[in-house]
Amino acid sequence: MAGCGCNTMCSPTQKISPKFRKALWIALVLNALMFFVEIIGGSHARSVSLWADALDFAGDAANYAISLAVLSMTLYWRATAALLKGMTMAAFGIFVIVKVIWTWWLGITPEPMLMGAIGVLALAVNVVVALMLYAFRDGDANMRSVWLCSRNDAIANIAVIIAAVGVFGTGSMFPDLFVAFIIAYLGVSSGLSVIKQAKAERKQDRHSLGIKV
Repeated sequence: MAGCGCNTMCSPTQKISPKFRKALWIALVLNALMFFVEIIGGSHARSVSLWADALDFAGDAANYAISLAVLSMTLYWRATAALLKGMTMAAFGIFVIVKVIWTWWLGITPEPMLMGAIGVLALAVNVVVALMLYAFRDGDANMRSVWLCSRNDAIANIAVIIAAVGVFGTGSMFPDLFVAFIIAYLGVSSGLSVIKQAKAERKQDRHSLGIKV
C-alpha cells in the first residue's frame, strides 16, 4: 500500500521459470495418485514400508502445493514455506520410526509380491518426477526441498523393492522394517538440512531489508 515501510512484503520476488511451475503441477498430480495406490496396496500387503511411502507421497503432494502457492512471493516467504516443509519431513521420519517399532511388536510379515509390484510402480513415478526437477536442485531452499523430496522418494522406492525381495527370500518382516527405518532417516536428515538453509535465507532476507532479527 502507499506509504508502507520497507519490509519483507516489499522485497524483490523471484522470477519463476514456467518449466519449474509446470514440473511442480505434474509432480503434485502424480504424487497424489500414488498416495491412494500405496495406501490401498500397503493395506492389502500389510507392508509398513509401503504405508510409510504412501504417507511420503501425501506429504510430497502437499509440499508441491505449498511450493506452487509461494513461487511468486519474496525470498522470506519462500524460505518460510521451506521451513514448514523441512519440519514436516523431519516429523514424518519420527512417525515412521514409531510405526516400525509398533509393527515389530505386533510381528506382522508383509506379502512380498504385491509389495514389490507397487514398489516398482512407485519407483517409475518418482524417477520421472526426479528427472523433471533435477535442473532446479541448486535453487533456493524452497526449490531444493522439492528436489530433495523427489530424490529421497526414488531412493526409498528402490529400498522397498529390495525389501520385498528380502521378505520373499526369508519370510521375515525385518527387511520391510529395515527399509522403513531408512525412509525415516532420509526424512529426518533431509528435513534438518532444509530447515537449516531456510532459516539462513529468512535471516538473509530480513538483514538485506534492514530489519533486526
